[in-house]
Amino acid sequence: MIRSPKILVCSGSVRSGSFNRSLAALAAKKLAILDAEVTVLSLKDYPLPVYDGDLEESQGVPENAKKLHRLFQGQDGAFLSCPEYNAGVTPLLKNTLDWISRVKEPGDAFRNKIFALGAASPGGFGGMRGLIGMRTILEVGLGVMVLPQMISVSKAAGAFDDKGDLVDERVAGQLDGLVDALLGATRTGMSR
Repeated sequence: MIRSPKILVCSGSVRSGSFNRSLAALAAKKLAILDAEVTVLSLKDYPLPVYDGDLEESQGVPENAKKLHRLFQGQDGAFLSCPEYNAGVTPLLKNTLDWISRVKEPGDAFRNKIFALGAASPGGFGGMRGLIGMRTILEVGLGVMVLPQMISVSKAAGAFDDKGDLVDERVAGQLDGLVDALLGATRTGMSR
C-alpha cells in the first residue's frame, strides 16, 4: 500500500488576521480532505536572527534552522503562501529559507521536493510580484521543483467567507487545481 504524501503548509506571514495564513489554512484543509498527511508550520514557532555570515561563523547555524531543515526534509512537498512586501518576497520567509539552506546535516531539505505557491493580497495583483521572486529563490537558488501554476488571490479582504472558503468560484477552482496538481506530482515522485 502506498502511503499518503507528506505535505508541509506554511504561510510567510505570522501576523494575526493575515490573508496568507487564511490561504494556507484553506490549502491545508483541502489537502487533508484529499488524504495528504499535512503538517502546518507557523514560522512564529521557529524564530531566527537575520542571516549574517559572521554570526554563522561565530555561533553556528541556529537550532531552529536545524529543526526546520529536518521538518522540510521529511516532506514530499510543500504549499507556501507568500505575502508580497514592496513587490517582493517577505523578509521572514526569505530569511528562514536562507538559514535552512545553511544546515550541513545529511540529506537535503529542498531537492526532490515538489512545491506549490500561492499568495493573497488586499491589492489587485494578488501577491503575484512576490510569487515571481519566490519562484526564482526556490528554483534557481535552492533547486526546488515548483509547479508551474500558482494561486493569486487579489482583493483578499473580501475573498474569504466566514468558514474560511474562497468566495469567488473561479479562484476556488484554481486552488483546487493547484492542490490536485501538488498531490499528483508528489505521488509521482514517491513512486520513483
